[in-house]
Amino acid sequence: MRDSHPQALFDVLDESLAKSSSPLQLIQRNAKAIIKLNKAVKSLLPTEIKPMCRVANYRNNIIVIEVANASWMTRLNYEKINLLSALRTSILPSLSSIDIRINPDLMRKTKQNSSMNKQTVSTKQNMSERRISIETAQQLLRLAQRSPKGLKERFERLAALAGESTSATNRKG
Repeated sequence: MRDSHPQALFDVLDESLAKSSSPLQLIQRNAKAIIKLNKAVKSLLPTEIKPMCRVANYRNNIIVIEVANASWMTRLNYEKINLLSALRTSILPSLSSIDIRINPDLMRKTKQNSSMNKQTVSTKQNMSERRISIETAQQLLRLAQRSPKGLKERFERLAALAGESTSATNRKG
């Protein structure tokens, strides 16, 4: 009986592709190279541009970078010369140029991600907005003592948003 144990898929693919020179092996190498190149390019770009672009391809000593829209394309064109020289010195000495293309899908993906982030941020803000200071709660309780019944209840509920410390003052008053 053979000894068999679980193996990572990447290890199995690497082993099988190392034995043969197949189109799949070429695709895998190209994909790995593009991923590494994308990381390198993003590390050289200003922070605001990073989510709006990605390396799409590298062929014939030309890097193809996709951007979300024309305004980001213009912004990246300003960085193009610095990026080209930095990539030539550090990673790709044979790099001849950078081709920038617009891909609207990047904007859609960025909007989806930012809307998800905004929802979580707004939820956190709502939770933090519902807290008031102890001093404000004490003022609300004093005001509630001099107010009619309906308004008094509302002031007391607002004062309760300050937490446990106001409930102690509420009991004393």
